[in-house]
Amino acid sequence: MDSTDAVGRLRVSDAERDAVVRRLQDAYAEGRLDHDEFDMRAHLAMTSKTRDDLAAVTRDLEPVRGRAGQSLELAEPTGEDRMLAAAAHAVAVPTLFVGPLVLMLVSGKRSEYIRRQAMEALNLQVTLLLVTIVTFGVGGALYGVTWILSAIAAVFALAGRGFRYPWILRLVK
Repeated sequence: MDSTDAVGRLRVSDAERDAVVRRLQDAYAEGRLDHDEFDMRAHLAMTSKTRDDLAAVTRDLEPVRGRAGQSLELAEPTGEDRMLAAAAHAVAVPTLFVGPLVLMLVSGKRSEYIRRQAMEALNLQVTLLLVTIVTFGVGGALYGVTWILSAIAAVFALAGRGFRYPWILRLVK
């Protein structure tokens, strides 16, 4: 017996089913599934018992794989995506974590690029807020440095390149 056969026969958890349903919702939002097919696949996902059953639901929706098995971005970020991703970094300066959170929740559903950049800006702001609280306000001096980092990140986002802030807690995933 092959080990992949054994893995395929493992029972799935609710979290695994929920992840597949989210993938189906994304495909439906992208127009890759019609309403009836979405309903049928969601029902199959929620009633799946094994990993093989669950994999069959999204087999034709899997992203293109690159070298070393990593998934590739399906498309380059559009100009609007780049602008909104840059806005997620820039709006964090006056609004702290509220602006990136709103952009992540609203526009992040439409574009993975926007979601990743808004999440990065949100994690920076949450980290700074925690540092400021723990140090009884002294950590607030770091906000000046973050204005520079936010400007750099916005430029990277406008260029269509990802940016990761160094030394932050990544609490939001």
